[in-house]
Amino acid sequence: MAGPLLVIKVDVDTDRGTRLGVPALLNLFKEFAIHTTFYFSLGPDNTGRAVRRLFRLGFFGKVVRTNVVGVYGVRTLLNGVLWPGPHIGHRNEAVMRAARDAGHEVGIHCYDHIRWQDGLAAMSREEVYAEFNRARKEFERIFDKPAITAGAAGWQANRHSLAAYDDAGLSYASDARGDRPFFPRSDGRVFKTLQIPTTLPTLDEVLGRPDYPPGSPPDYADGRLIDWYCGRLDPVRPNVLTIHAELEGMRHAPLFRALLRRLLAVPVTCVTLGQLAERLLRKTEALPVLELGMGRIDGRSGTVAVPLTPGA
Repeated sequence: MAGPLLVIKVDVDTDRGTRLGVPALLNLFKEFAIHTTFYFSLGPDNTGRAVRRLFRLGFFGKVVRTNVVGVYGVRTLLNGVLWPGPHIGHRNEAVMRAARDAGHEVGIHCYDHIRWQDGLAAMSREEVYAEFNRARKEFERIFDKPAITAGAAGWQANRHSLAAYDDAGLSYASDARGDRPFFPRSDGRVFKTLQIPTTLPTLDEVLGRPDYPPGSPPDYADGRLIDWYCGRLDPVRPNVLTIHAELEGMRHAPLFRALLRRLLAVPVTCVTLGQLAERLLRKTEALPVLELGMGRIDGRSGTVAVPLTPGA
């Protein structure tokens, strides 16, 4: 099969992103005849509570650099603060089913995005299981079958969440950042749910940097950002690009269209995470077992789940 292997993983964080960004992406993927993996937030949209991150190192700079207000909209940024957060699953189940019916893979992103991303580290085992089970129950209500995959909000994972995945019978997940698929080990235990990490930087991690100008609308073909992404493709290992319905599906849709056009011209071979997992688990050689911990990613505030180097 020609060209590097590419998975496009769509994280859907908000009610607005589900309602507006997902349909736009479905149209785009249909135009380019590719299938992707959608991870849905399934409970309340409490995006406004992320204001607490203003005290986190690097977050304010990201807010300015990526124009967070323009991306998410004022109303979304007040969800869960000035009014109750809308329930994403209840309001958008038809959109979610449309993604599945179009041939895309669907999985769990979270129940409450802010609670998982900002609170997982402080949760007890019982609290983690309860939060994940809320998402599982809502997923089953919408799709009439259990989820077999999850991709954690904010790339937040630990021994409790990994155990919850194993006990739920998931086949594979995409919680981490890294350069290769692996089985995670934490607190002395090796977990059986395969991790397929995001390997490429996300758009919000590089957007606004002077080193990578995006080019000019309408096609952005003159920008170094698109060249930079194409130059980062690994010809041997699978490439996983996480996009967001709120960014690539809305405000930055023209830029993503230009990037997708260039990637397909490389050419890349697009597969879903499930198709990649099936290939990996079918291979005779053993996949590595790597210690999962928390680390920093350039361009992102806070810490995310990463495989630790030996002795780290």
